[in-house]
Amino acid sequence: MEQVGLAAATTDVSLWSLFMQAGLVVKLVMLGLIAASVWTWAIVIDKYLAYGRARRQFDKFEQVFWSGQSLEELYRSLSERNNTGLAAIFVAAMREWKKSFERGARSPIGLQMRIDRAMDVTLARETEYLGARLGSLATIGSAGPFIGLFGTVVGIMTSFQAIAGSKSTNLAVVAPGIAEALLATAIGLVAAIPAVIAYNKFSADAGKLSARMEGFADEFSAILSRQIDEKLQPRAAAQ
Repeated sequence: MEQVGLAAATTDVSLWSLFMQAGLVVKLVMLGLIAASVWTWAIVIDKYLAYGRARRQFDKFEQVFWSGQSLEELYRSLSERNNTGLAAIFVAAMREWKKSFERGARSPIGLQMRIDRAMDVTLARETEYLGARLGSLATIGSAGPFIGLFGTVVGIMTSFQAIAGSKSTNLAVVAPGIAEALLATAIGLVAAIPAVIAYNKFSADAGKLSARMEGFADEFSAILSRQIDEKLQPRAAAQ
């Protein structure tokens, strides 16, 4: 009889049976952590593909930009597209450049400030896009273990109440309840560990991409500043 009881107990201590035997609160905690884990991996896949695509676009644009092609031709080829990254910063600056000269810009300082502001706004928008949903990874990574621990505490309290009701401290009675409580912590760690690793990795990647955009914006601002001087100084001298 003891062997039959031990076999039954062993059969009951499986992940599925532990989940089904858990209380309502522990089940909700487990389901929430599983959903958080799925969301984490969805973000990881999306960011991996998005950052890889952004790096390729940056490399391609820089190759074309520094190839010697005229800025006007490059602007005409990009102005009708839905641009992101370096191309978006370039188009924003060139659009402000053209608008200002079409309206007869006279102040080089004012024109330079407007161009820099247009690039800053675009840079902020692109940086925000790169960092989108990284906060979710940080939240899951920091809160996941504690949410799992909450489920464990509730599960252990429920197990102790069941032990007190049965008036038995037999391991076969105690083990399933403790195991299902600890399962919540395990799921919390499964959700949190990849989220922390992914957050650190993608935060570094986003920082590198943002630094490339800032560097390009500074270089392009210097280029346009020289061209502003070339165009406006003869006009000012003639007046």
